[in-house]
Amino acid sequence: MDMLATRRPTSGQLALARMLAEGQTAQGQEVTSVRASVYTDPARFEAERSGLFGRLPQVIAPSALLPRTGMVVPHDGFGRPLLLTRDKAGRAHVFFNVCRHRGTRLLEGGEPVCAPRLVCPYHAWSYGLDGALAGVPRSDAFPGIDRSAYGLRELPSLEAGGLIWFGHGRDIDFADAAALAPEFDAFGLAGHHLYRANVHDVPANWKLIMDAFLESYHVQRLHAATIGRFFADGITAADSIGPHQRSAVGREDYLSRVDPRDWPALRGAITFAYQLFPATVLVVSPDYVNLMVLMPRGVDRTLVEDFMLISEPPRTPEEEVHWEKSWNLLDGGTFGAEDFRAAALGQEGLASGALEQLTLGTLETGIRHFHDQVEAMLG
Repeated sequence: MDMLATRRPTSGQLALARMLAEGQTAQGQEVTSVRASVYTDPARFEAERSGLFGRLPQVIAPSALLPRTGMVVPHDGFGRPLLLTRDKAGRAHVFFNVCRHRGTRLLEGGEPVCAPRLVCPYHAWSYGLDGALAGVPRSDAFPGIDRSAYGLRELPSLEAGGLIWFGHGRDIDFADAAALAPEFDAFGLAGHHLYRANVHDVPANWKLIMDAFLESYHVQRLHAATIGRFFADGITAADSIGPHQRSAVGREDYLSRVDPRDWPALRGAITFAYQLFPATVLVVSPDYVNLMVLMPRGVDRTLVEDFMLISEPPRTPEEEVHWEKSWNLLDGGTFGAEDFRAAALGQEGLASGALEQLTLGTLETGIRHFHDQVEAMLG
C-alpha cells in the first residue's frame, strides 16, 4: 500500500489548499519597505547572532543524515566544531567535536561514518555515541578521575518530524519546533532517504537568501528557464505557525483537477514551503523535498547546505538518472545559479550605498512578516 495514501494532511495544509482552490492568494494591501542597513551593518549582524541564533533553536540536518544507529557526522557549518550522532538506542545527539582531555578534534571531515565509539587521535580517549566517556588509556595516570563528569559536551537538541534541531544556548525552548512535527509527518519526512547534499558558500547576508523563499513574485521571472513554467503566476496561499511561515503554490492545472480531500493528488498538485524561523527553508515538491539550512558566517557571507530527500533510494538506473536530473535542476540551477546568485548580486548592490531601503510590493508580504518577526525578537 502507498504510505502516502494512509497519511492525512494537517488542518493547516488543507486550509491552504482550500485558499488556492477559492482563489485566495497571499497578497497585502500596501507597499512597504525594509532598511538596506539590516543587510549590510556589521553591528546589526552581531545583534542577530546573539539575539536570534544564540537564543532560538535551529535546524541542523534532516533525520535522514543519520539513517541508522551507530552513525556520526562532523559538522563545522556554524563555525564551531560539532558532531551529530545516533546512539545505539536510536537517539540523535549534537555534541561539541572536542575531546574532554586536551580539546583535540575527535573526528575530521564532513561525511557520515559508522563507528561504535569515537576515539581521540591524540591520546585515544574514547566515547560512546551517547557522549559517555568509555575508555582512558593508562587510567592509572588519572587517579580519582570521575568518568561520569568527562562525557562529551552536549548541546540542547530535538529530533521531531524528520528534522534535527539544536540550540547554541542553554535554555532553548523547542516548543515551536515540536509543534511543526505533524506538518512534516504528513509527508513522511522521517522515513525519507537522503539522495544528495551540497554546501553553497553565498556572498550575501542570510536574510537576503530567506527573502527569496518568502515570496513567489520572482518565480515566473528569475526562474523562467528552470521551474517557472510549472507554476501559476502569483497564486500562493500562506499563513504562519508560531514564528514560522507556511506557504503553498499551486500547479497550473490545480484548480481544475484536484479534490482537496485527496491527499496524494493534492501532493501532486501543490508545492508546500516552510520558512522555519530564523534561517531554514523546507520546500516539499510533489516527489522530493529540499531542506536548506542557512548558516550565517558574516554580515555578507552565508553557508547554505541543501539536502535533497526522496521517499526511497533509487532502485534502477532509470530512477538514478531521474533523480540526478532533478538534483541538477534544483541545486545547481534554480537555487545555486538563480536564487543564491540573485542574493549575491543584491548584496553587492546594497553595499554600494545606492539604496536606503528595499521596496516590497503586495505580493511580498511574507518578507514583511519575516522582518517584523526579526525586529520583534531583537527588540
